[in-house]
Formats: sequence, C-alpha cells, structure tokens
Amino acid sequence: MTLAEKVAQLSSIWGVDPDVGDMAPMLREALAAGQRFEDLVRDGLGQLTRPFGTDPVEPAAGLRALAERQRQVVAANRFGIPAQVHEECLTGLAAWQATAYPNPLCWAATFDPDLVERMAARIGTTMRGLGVHQGLAPVLDVVRDLRWGRVEETMGEDPFLVGLLGSAYVRGLESTGVVATLKHFAGYSASRAARNHAPVALGPRELADVILPPFEMALRAGARSVMNSYTDTDGVPAAADRALLTTLLRDTYGFEGTVVADYFSIAFLESLHHVAEDLEEAARLALEAGIDVELPSINAYGGPLLAAVAAGLVDEKLVDRALLRVLRQKCELGLLDPGWAPAEAGTGSDPILDLDPPEARALALEVARRSVVLLANEGGALPLAPGARLAVVGPRADTPEAMLGCYSFPMHVLVHHPGTEPGLEIRTVREALAETFEVTSALGCPVLGGSDADITEAVAVATDADVCVVVLGDRAGLFGNGTSGEGCDVADLRLPGRQEELLEALLATGTPVVAVLLVGRPYDLTRQVDRLAALVCGFFPGEEGATAVADVLAGRVAPTGRLPVSFPGPGSTQPSTYLASTLGQRSEVSSVDPTPLFAFGHGLSYAAATWGDAAASGSTWATDGTCELVVPLVGHPEQATSEVVQVYLHDRASSVVRPVQQLIAAARVDLAAGERTEVRFELHADLTSFTGRDLVRLVEPGAVELRVGASSADIRSVVELRLTGSVREVGHDRVLEPAVTVVRG
Repeated sequence: MTLAEKVAQLSSIWGVDPDVGDMAPMLREALAAGQRFEDLVRDGLGQLTRPFGTDPVEPAAGLRALAERQRQVVAANRFGIPAQVHEECLTGLAAWQATAYPNPLCWAATFDPDLVERMAARIGTTMRGLGVHQGLAPVLDVVRDLRWGRVEETMGEDPFLVGLLGSAYVRGLESTGVVATLKHFAGYSASRAARNHAPVALGPRELADVILPPFEMALRAGARSVMNSYTDTDGVPAAADRALLTTLLRDTYGFEGTVVADYFSIAFLESLHHVAEDLEEAARLALEAGIDVELPSINAYGGPLLAAVAAGLVDEKLVDRALLRVLRQKCELGLLDPGWAPAEAGTGSDPILDLDPPEARALALEVARRSVVLLANEGGALPLAPGARLAVVGPRADTPEAMLGCYSFPMHVLVHHPGTEPGLEIRTVREALAETFEVTSALGCPVLGGSDADITEAVAVATDADVCVVVLGDRAGLFGNGTSGEGCDVADLRLPGRQEELLEALLATGTPVVAVLLVGRPYDLTRQVDRLAALVCGFFPGEEGATAVADVLAGRVAPTGRLPVSFPGPGSTQPSTYLASTLGQRSEVSSVDPTPLFAFGHGLSYAAATWGDAAASGSTWATDGTCELVVPLVGHPEQATSEVVQVYLHDRASSVVRPVQQLIAAARVDLAAGERTEVRFELHADLTSFTGRDLVRLVEPGAVELRVGASSADIRSVVELRLTGSVREVGHDRVLEPAVTVVRG
C-alpha cells in the first residue's frame, strides 16, 4: 500500500447522504465545493460515521444510502476495502424509529448483569442487521461529582458495579459481532468542579483503584475498541498520553484492538490543549500515543499526517502499526472476505426494517421496571389505593421527552429537526396513570422558568385530589441546551428552575404528595423529603418508562431498583460519593456534613425478604486464597420479592488510606413467596487488593470485615476475618469478580 492508502484507513467521513446537515459539516462543504464522494475515498476509507444517527433517516432509505456509499468506497480504492461503520448506542441504536432503551444509570439500578447483557445483544442484533459494525458504548466513567452533566450516561459511583454492568453490556454487544467501544479512557469524570472537558486533578492511586478497574473488567469481557478521554490529567491530554494508551492499555493490559479518537480530540490537541502548534504536530502526538483511527471526520489523519511523514516528523512505522490494527479488525468483521457485499434493504415486511419490534419494547419495559427506585414511602402511601383521584402535575408529567437521555436519538438529533415525527410511541406518566385512575393535571412549571399562575393552577388541582403525583426532573440536552447531559454541568444540586418552589406549594395544600423524579442525576431534597408521602426515582427510563413508573405506583409491579449513585444531603454544593475515607465522613472538625440523604445501594420495596446472618467458611482468609460467604434469605410469606445482596469490604488498617468500605460483590435474587435461598459468594483475596505506597497493587494481611447489607448504609451482617500470609503483589491478571451461586430450597 502507498502511504496515502495506509493513512486513508486511519480516517473517517461523517455522513452518507449528499444532503447532510450541520452535524457533518466537512462532508457537506466538500460536496458543495464540487468534490465527488468517490474522489474523497480514492485511497480508501477507515470508517463511515453515523449514517443512521445524524439525521432522521427512514430505515430502508438509510440502508440504500449506506449500501451505495459502501459500493463507492469499495470501487474507488485499489484493494476494494469497505469502510467500517460506527454508531452511537448508549440507549440503544441512536437512529430514527429505533428502540430507546433506559439510560445507563437505569441499567446500574437494576443490579442485573444478565438483563443488561440481553438488552445489549438485542441492540447489537439491530445494528449488525443494518450493516453497522461498531457501537460507541458503554461509558465506564465512574461518577466522582454529581454536578457533572454526563452523570446520566454513567453506571454510577462504584467501580465494581460499573465494571460488572459494563462487562455485561460488552458481552451482549460483542456476541452479535458488533465491536464494543469503551469510553472514556481515562479519568473524564474526575474533572475539577465537575465541568465538562475540564482538567482532571487525579492522583495515581485514585486512577488505579477507582477509574481503571471498570476498563480492566470490560476488556476482559471482550471489548475490541477503546475511545480516549477529552481531558488532560496533570497536564497531559489523554489523546497524547503514550503512558496511558500504549504502555498501560497495550503493554500492561494486553489490548490488541483499536483505539479510536473521541470526536475531534486529535484536533483539540492544537485548538484546546495547545500542546501542538498545528495539525501535523497533533497527528504526530496522537499517533505516537496510540490512537489508531480519527473520528468523526478527517482533520489531522489526512493531509497533515501525510505532510508530517514526508517531513520526517512521523515514522511511517507508526502508521503501519495503526494500519495493522485497523485491517485486523476489518478482517475479524468479515469486511475483507471474498464476495463481501453491503447490507441491502429488503421488502417492507423485512424485520430488519422494524427497528422497534414488540420484543424490543418488551425488553425496554423489563429494564425500566427493574430500574425504578422507591426512595421513601412514609406510612405506606404506595401503592396507590384503587380508585384514588389523582392530580398529576409537574414539568415532566405530560411530556414523552421526560423519559429520554441526551444520547437518545430524539434528544440528541431530532431536536435539530423540529416538526419531524418522533418515530416512536412514548407515553407520558399522566397518560399511563389515566388508564387506571381518575386524573386531573396541570403543568405547575416547566423545567426552567414558568409563571406564578401555573403554580397556582397546580395547587388548585392538587387541593381537589386524593393524592398529588408531582413529576419533577431534568430536560436532557447537549452543551447547555438542557439541565442534564453532555456539557450541561451545574453549580449545585438544587432542583432546576422553580421546581422546588412548586413542590413546596403542593406540600402546603395538605394533600398527600408523591414525588416522581425523572432525572439524569440525583438532587438535594433534604428540605422536603420528610413531608412527602413517597418518593420514586427513574433515571431517564426510556420509551416504556411511563408504563414502568405507573406500574410501580399502582402496585402492579413491586419496585426493585437500587441506587447506583448516592442522593446528596444538606450542603449539596460539595457532593461526594460513598467511596470516602474516614476523613471524608462526617466529623466534628468541619461544619459540612457529607452524609447522603439516600445511600449508594438504597432502594425500598412493597415487601421485603428476611435476611439471615451471613457466615464465612472460616475465620481466616489466605492472601492467595478464597473464602466462601453464605447469605441466607427467606422470601416474604405472601408476596414475591426481589433483593440485592451487597457485600462491602472494610479494611481495619492498611498501608495507605482507603475508603471506609467498598463494594466487592453483589447479587440480585428474586424470591417466590416464602422461598428459602442461600446466596454463596466465592471471594478471592484479589478482591481486597489496592495500590500501595510504591504504586504496586497489593493484597495485605490483616483484619478485615465483610459487611453484608441492602445498601452501603443498611448493613445486616458483619463477618470478621483475618487475611493471613505474606504481602502479595497482583497485576492485571488478578481476579476481578466473585463467583456467585444462588441455592434454592
């Protein structure tokens, strides 16, 4: 291959339609200048960017357009190599008319990796049927500050839970042949003051023990691509960090797949980070660091990279290194097989063209139901009494967009196409409740802004009802166009706009108030929670979210979700996660109390199981061995129940400061009425490891506790053990997950 042909395989073009919109400006400008698409891909093409996820494209038309572009790519280059096609898939395939699944915080709230794996497999099947080869998910960033706008895209504040659910998503997507892309590697969520694209203040121990473990777990699950973070850590941008993208990712972890650039991040080395004088230098820094493919379009890995090689600034061997990885992946995907042909649109009845079939909607509903969290239920206000007259009010009560996160197609793309049909049936909470109850409604206030008259109307409606259901929350958006989502960071955790004022006015009516939160992050409700009849939370639960919420409120489905993120207590301008050391807990030497209102792992139900005392297989635990932990459960005598057994490690004393407790195992257990079970965890001592003073991961002997409970603040049993033996160094090949067995009867 010529140098130009090699470099072409490292680049991408955004858009397949000649009439592309503002989301793919470079292709639009090139075509408008009279350049033919065939000329742009004369030397080949690495990737096509979001052919279905850029504009509202009818599936059959999208298939035809993509197939034509692929034929042009194959015909134009000497070797007939097709382009790899990628799409966003954080809440399902981000395409018009495709199923909008619950947001990742909902996946985490299920604590159910098998369910997440099934969902991801369904997403992958849809993508592969459309000729899409790579999905830009899952997000493995561990939440460090709830004010960050992208909290909604994450799976919470605990690295084990993020890794457990992220690995399940990877297994599901990869099982269909679609490449899973881990993002954002690494440290993106630890930015100063929770600002998007802000610098990261991150020590090496926090990086190793909090940020990296989910990536280690998901790589072991089979992910074939990694996307870099936008941030800089201690002055080094991730896109130019050879120690991160090559030494750690490849030399230590043994990763052999592709590293793709987060959109425009190579160019940002010049324009935002100012570590490169021009695009030639940006291309050199990124290629040397280990970025193989530039997304979403050609900026640096085109003319600038060719010029840098010609000037002797870049060794062509680095181009060859990236090229080998790209072609190997294309080979794995079958793109280099003899006789390969792009997917073609079938007839109108072809199931590939139904992107939201009944089985996908049913799965979306199952995930949504599993994820709804009952936070409080004073006096048993829920489930709602049959025949209750409801006032259903609030900014999120009667709008379908309340169910959707910022990376769902309607909120990410369709907002730029006013007047276009949504392409999906998405009910509202008011509509879903009206099927069972007598409902009156009022807006109260929008998410932001509003009038006194609207609040007065909502108060009047609530006064005349038996129960007021107020639906509060966020509007997902991008870069300040919402209250949650990418670039929608906040200064504090008060409810947006006048929503707290509306809630106070409703509480003053004397009518019992059930608050439903449809949010992308937790908010501070410490001033109202004791006066609420009940509090329910859904983290953008997707197209079937309203049905799931109504089912829980009406008692048709018991709430089973558990919090993957803590709800802040008073002083919400200083949020923290539960992974705090003793100095990070409440103390007498600070006036700020970081104790959460609702702890990580918290969630109530309408019927609870009875927990027996947990027991270990012995009192000692070898530093190179395992211990078995057994947790007995008995189902509620009259109702089916679901519990999440959570196991936290507390290290009495260690050579470095550690969190007071940290999740090392969890298992969701569904129980029939009166059913007896034992949950057995096989815990390897590797799960106790941490990064020591010399930045080497260690298992240390000493006294530890296994705290078994229903949340990080609701511990039911404490098992004391002593790790015995010598200090042991462990590496990337350590045991990352426990073995879990549920023995019934």
